[in-house]
Amino acid sequence: MLHSGAFITDPLNYYLGRRGEIFLTALCLTATPIGSGFAQSWQGLFAARFVLGIGIGAKNATVPIYSAEMAPARIRGALVMFWQLWVVIGIFLGFCANVIVKDTGNIAWRLQLGSAFIPSFILACGIWFCPESPRWLMKHGKHAQAFQSMNRLRAHPIIAARDYYYSYVLYNEELKLARGSGYFSRLWDCFRVPRIRRANYGASTVMLAQQMCGINIISFYSSTIFTEVGYSNTQALYASLGYGAIQVVFTIPTLFLIDTKGRRTLTLITFPLMCIFLLAAGLSLLKTTGSVASQIGPVVLFVYLFTIMYSLGEGPVAFQYSAEVFPTIQREQGMAWVVCINNTFAGILSLTFPRMSAVMTRTGAFGFYAALNLIAWGMIFCFVRETKQLTLEEIDQVFSVPTKEFLAYETGTWLPYFVKRYILRRKIAKPPPLIAWAAEETDVGNGKSEKEVY
Repeated sequence: MLHSGAFITDPLNYYLGRRGEIFLTALCLTATPIGSGFAQSWQGLFAARFVLGIGIGAKNATVPIYSAEMAPARIRGALVMFWQLWVVIGIFLGFCANVIVKDTGNIAWRLQLGSAFIPSFILACGIWFCPESPRWLMKHGKHAQAFQSMNRLRAHPIIAARDYYYSYVLYNEELKLARGSGYFSRLWDCFRVPRIRRANYGASTVMLAQQMCGINIISFYSSTIFTEVGYSNTQALYASLGYGAIQVVFTIPTLFLIDTKGRRTLTLITFPLMCIFLLAAGLSLLKTTGSVASQIGPVVLFVYLFTIMYSLGEGPVAFQYSAEVFPTIQREQGMAWVVCINNTFAGILSLTFPRMSAVMTRTGAFGFYAALNLIAWGMIFCFVRETKQLTLEEIDQVFSVPTKEFLAYETGTWLPYFVKRYILRRKIAKPPPLIAWAAEETDVGNGKSEKEVY
């Protein structure tokens, strides 16, 4: 369901625009929860949830793109990740709804499903007060409207003119490399064109890492996990409510960190800690002696600490990073592809975790996902490039550096600096950014001396 929703993003965006697509999916997400609440058979419930999944898939791919295309470079990370902040607020409100309706008897599940229409209805109303994406208007030849939209989004007409002209020039260069304007040709360019393929590697990595880290085993099965360690059903609901509240509270600091520390840095710091806390939570499940509080406390503590690390890193970064790395002409196809990856593995995780827990025990399952956190860290180190405070057009230069050169920079320049500066505590000069370093290497390779390069 979510997969098909992601892949209809392009035609919906083409005919309706970013705003129109968001409005349509918001109406879909308003109607289907109400339909779920009134369903009289499993077939009716399945049909409502099926359409709901399509709407979510399309919305997940478009909203981050819309935000990324409108935000100025220096605060784009914070503005785009407001999407993630509202996602975790929605999860928290879902847990609140579970607690509120827990004593309503046989209609509790109907109220839980039906209450989800409220935020989507607010979205459908609010989107009409927003301008259309200037880059979408530019792609469709509506240059006067595109500049007016950009002018609304920038502090001064000169800044708007600069940003729009830069976007227009690079878009025309992208058209020269594109195989054609067809859907499948642009999708194939995400794997054929080296610059876009490198962006695809990075975006696919952060999307896959979001499922590899194991956060959704907590989101999907938190109440079950808390019940199995000794909580009553009501206590488990409140513990899950606390889990949702932690996601909201600790996503807020990332608003200030994502454009200063950077997307790559946040994920590289938090993934090892997520591995440690998830493994500790799994090992805590082995404790079967002592008071109930002493058995439950460590499990809840480490689950909460794991959630804090996720909220400071991978949670906000995944969709935000994916929305900004693809060039304008392939942005819809690229985003649809990586959202499909994310949703596919979310489905696999939800289906396999109960069986995995039965065969490997909860501790084994937690340990398995703890190991995946380390693998995800290695993938991020190899494929995810920093994009903080760069315009969407400047990001093109980052992904124009070949992977071999990027890895040489990371292992030969960035990693030694990190070890000397932050582990050995030496005061040394910060190395040049990747783009500047690659330019220096190119100049040296073309026969210039290092003195000439500088």
